[in-house]
This record gives sequence, C-alpha cells and structure tokens, in this order.
Amino acid sequence: MFNGKDLKGWDVYLKAPIGLNQDPHHVFSVVKDGEESVIRISGEDVGAITTVKEFADYHLQLLFRWGLQSWGSKKGKKKDSGLLYHSVGPYGADYGAWMRSQEFQIQEGDCGDYWGCAGGIAAIPSVRVNDSNYVYDPAGAMFSFRADAKIGRHCIKRGDAEKATGEWNQLDLYCHGDTSVHVVNGVVMMVLYHNAQVDSGSVRPLTKGRIQLQSEGAEVFYKQVRIQGIDRIPGEVLN
Repeated sequence: MFNGKDLKGWDVYLKAPIGLNQDPHHVFSVVKDGEESVIRISGEDVGAITTVKEFADYHLQLLFRWGLQSWGSKKGKKKDSGLLYHSVGPYGADYGAWMRSQEFQIQEGDCGDYWGCAGGIAAIPSVRVNDSNYVYDPAGAMFSFRADAKIGRHCIKRGDAEKATGEWNQLDLYCHGDTSVHVVNGVVMMVLYHNAQVDSGSVRPLTKGRIQLQSEGAEVFYKQVRIQGIDRIPGEVLN
C-alpha cells in the first residue's frame, strides 16, 4: 500500500479550512530513515491520508514509531495517531477531520483501543472497571459500543504490548465479514464483532471501506504498509 517513493494511491484531507489534497505545512511526506523510505506524519494539522481504494476481508500489517514533535493541545501529552478502517462517507464527519470508521487506536500506552468514529459501532466482550471505562475481556459480557449509548464509543484494549517510544512497533489488523481483530507486536489486544454503523437512525453493517492514517498532534512514522485478502481470520488469532 506504500510504494516506498511517494503517496500515490492516497488522498490527503486536513481539517477545514484546508480541505482535500491540500497540505500547506507538508504534514504528510516521504523521508529517509537510514536506507529505507518511510511515511512521516508531522501532526501539525489534524487530518489523515486516505486510501483511494476500498478494502474488505483482509489482513493489514504496518510498522510505526513515534517521532519527537507534538503540537497544539497535544503538546507535552501522549503522542496520538490512529489506524481508521472501514472508512466510509464524507470527509470530516468525525471532529471535522475523519470519515465514519472504526479506529484501531495508536496512542502512547493505548495502542489497540477501539473508538467508533462518526457512527461506527462494534460489539466487544468486556468488563466494566468504573463508571466510564470498559476493558476487553474474551470471557466478559458483550457490550455494544456506540456514541449514542450510555457506555459510549470507546473500549480499552487488554494488556500492553507497545515498545518504548522511538522503537518500531508492528500492528496487524484482521478483518473478515463483520469481525475484526487488533494485534500489537504479535499480541491480540481485542476482537470486535458485528461491526456496524448508525446511518440516519438505522443500523447497517460496516464491513468494508477505505483506510486512513491519522495526523493528530504528534509526529509519527509509518513503513511497510501491506495488505492481503483473506478468506477467514486465523483461528490462533481469534482464540
């Protein structure tokens, strides 16, 4: 998905007033990391690069590491980005910056969390740890995470497999049918079922779409962004 030379195959969208395929501050670029070309996202403006194509039933793998810079309200806080999948509908639907989608959170200490963006829904087995936080647990009760529900649209991953800031981390995302799995450095963070969306008050499946990599106030680098079709999610991942 990344050809190692440029961002061909990706669109750029930055929060208004910048808009589509305009990048005055060069938030998104391809730079050298030693002998290898990588995607640099500066984080200065909020938005994302978005695949031109849609995808369904796939295994997506990428490597990321944090840079040093942070900006605006994120300065001095946890470095933040995100892998948004099954992205559909208009740009800017979530926070004026991102499409309706499911988020595989990429944030220091929180890699693997789930957020439903602009109407994204997922059913996730979880346990309640306090009034507002639920943590993935395969033996827990099944909760539907959505913005218009009392429990909200955020589920916390189980465990922590992220490497120290500055080291490369491997993320694997498996999607098949209405199920998806978030994996960080070979460790399953959560399994999501019944991926869906609220659309004009009705619930519809959300099983395919474009892929977005967020710019959200922090410098981050991506490389070896690869995808392949699958006819099932491997049993060892689901179990």
